[in-house]
Amino acid sequence: MYVLDDGSTLISTIAKELEDIVDLTAYQLDQKHFITSCRKKLISDGILVLPRFLTQQAVNILTAEAEMGHGEAFYTNTSHNIYLTKPNPGLSSDHIFNRQVFSSQGCIATDQIPSGSKLKSIYNSKLFRQFTAKVLEQDKLYEYADPLSSINVTYAQEGQKLGWHFDNSSFSITLLLQSPEEGGVFEYVKDIRNAETDDMNFKGVADVVEGKIEPIRVILEPGTLTLFRGKNSIHRVTGTIGKKKRMLVVFAYNQLPGIALSEAARMTFFGRLQ
Repeated sequence: MYVLDDGSTLISTIAKELEDIVDLTAYQLDQKHFITSCRKKLISDGILVLPRFLTQQAVNILTAEAEMGHGEAFYTNTSHNIYLTKPNPGLSSDHIFNRQVFSSQGCIATDQIPSGSKLKSIYNSKLFRQFTAKVLEQDKLYEYADPLSSINVTYAQEGQKLGWHFDNSSFSITLLLQSPEEGGVFEYVKDIRNAETDDMNFKGVADVVEGKIEPIRVILEPGTLTLFRGKNSIHRVTGTIGKKKRMLVVFAYNQLPGIALSEAARMTFFGRLQ
């Protein structure tokens, strides 16, 4: 029995759909003790990893769906600084703030995902959104106002990777659909800066990038749900090795309604605005 915030106790149509998608026996998304333990884990580690969150049937269906959509993906191969901002001309070119790293991946946008996709069932589920909001200590989560940014599927083919960076958003929610043969490892160093107090810790950040600080390595398996706080925790995904591409779903929510991803970001990630 799942008790929603509106007081209803009968499983809704969407929640019934989730029973075929999410292992609700292992992950009781409405239970206070489970939500509390997830929140504590996220606070202590900076990351929450829920393996086999998806049923194997759902993994198979969504992997096949993502493979079919791969031909429509927009690929980027860009250099950027770790802070995802323009360079600071007041600092030297070799300063860690201005140092360039490389990222490359493909992406399909929300409007390219089939209307009946199980990804949309998860994203729009009251149960799932209520669970993630409570774990992230948010009052409510809202979809993006533009038609591209709420649900994305990303693809990393051989040699493609995400370079070291900090996120602009305070949290990210992802589902791994397919692991590569090798590589594609998520690495991070928790809370190496504090953007809220303007403590950038340039020395520590440089030490991470130069390999002087060992990051935490997270090996994910298909079907894993991950919640991550990347605004102050530097992170990357190592390059894919082998012909089998890494496929990852990004569920993007806002803390306020009516917010669209910036036009610059949409052009970077999707190559279009609409």
